[in-house]
Amino acid sequence: MTDGLESIHPADAVELYLEGRDDAAAETIEAHDYRLRAFVAWCDEEGITDLTNLSGRDLYAYRVWRREGGYSGEELKTVTLRGDMATIRAFLRFCADIDAVRGDLYDQVPLPTTDSGGDVSDSTLDPEHAIDILDYLGKFEYASRRHVIVLMLWHTGCRAGELRALDLGDLDLEGDRPRAEGPAVHFVHRAPSTPLKNGQNGERWNAINGHVAGVLADFIDGPREDVQDDEGRDPLVTTRNGRVAVSTIRDTLYRVTRPCWRGEPCPHDYDPDTCEFTTYGSMSRCPSARSPHDVRSGRVTAHRLGDEDRALVSDRMDASEEVLDKHYDRRSHRQRAEQRRDHFEL
Repeated sequence: MTDGLESIHPADAVELYLEGRDDAAAETIEAHDYRLRAFVAWCDEEGITDLTNLSGRDLYAYRVWRREGGYSGEELKTVTLRGDMATIRAFLRFCADIDAVRGDLYDQVPLPTTDSGGDVSDSTLDPEHAIDILDYLGKFEYASRRHVIVLMLWHTGCRAGELRALDLGDLDLEGDRPRAEGPAVHFVHRAPSTPLKNGQNGERWNAINGHVAGVLADFIDGPREDVQDDEGRDPLVTTRNGRVAVSTIRDTLYRVTRPCWRGEPCPHDYDPDTCEFTTYGSMSRCPSARSPHDVRSGRVTAHRLGDEDRALVSDRMDASEEVLDKHYDRRSHRQRAEQRRDHFEL
């Protein structure tokens, strides 16, 4: 229980909501049932088993997932996505009435607008900030679980679910497998327990450098919990209870991206001794906190700033160039202009 809220599984809350909608037409109930089944599927994928932990950033992550084809397999048009999120908003208002979520959470549901770009977030992890965090972790928490999570998300640009899916057998840290030219990690679709977003089409080898391979080796030989998951597999990232949950990966990012965590001054003028965002469960609400999706957008931005091969980046990130440009590239208009300058005689 959190702040007077009562724990409830997303699927149970949806069942209560639909049972209580006796004021709606059968067609409306059917539409809400479909949309909320998508929400429950996302919760399962993200490891969210208690709605009391749901945050505004989670709602944004869900919108991105649905927009990019989560559950349906096809990218949603803005008008369809707006209907989907409007249902989530009504559902969360009901959840607030039964003390399952914060009373104001439904107000944080990100309803997309119909103007161009209205469904694109500006939230990202600045590349320089990412490097600062990794430098700090490398110095004070070397080869820890936090270090590995941030390092892998940043270096490979993978999704949180893809990091969670990695097994020890998916690693080639010596680069000595057939046709290998260096260390790499293999993202493998193993449904239903550890699926990749794009299924088998998302399977790929991502090269890593020697530093990352060394950190992974030291993590495996050191602080990694030597446990198996429920299927008897050996996950790369573990807790004492088995394979790490996506929610744990998200919480790690929320924690380490707040400047005060590294002893830096608060850019929002909060007092760290009294700030509510320093407590577990509230860190995601800090204005400086960033999610795994923000790390991915920051990685894409860094690739774009480096003028790296667009097709190769697309393959590495398992997303089309169009999706990367629209939803992940956070270069400013001035940065783009300066990069174009380098290609012309100005």
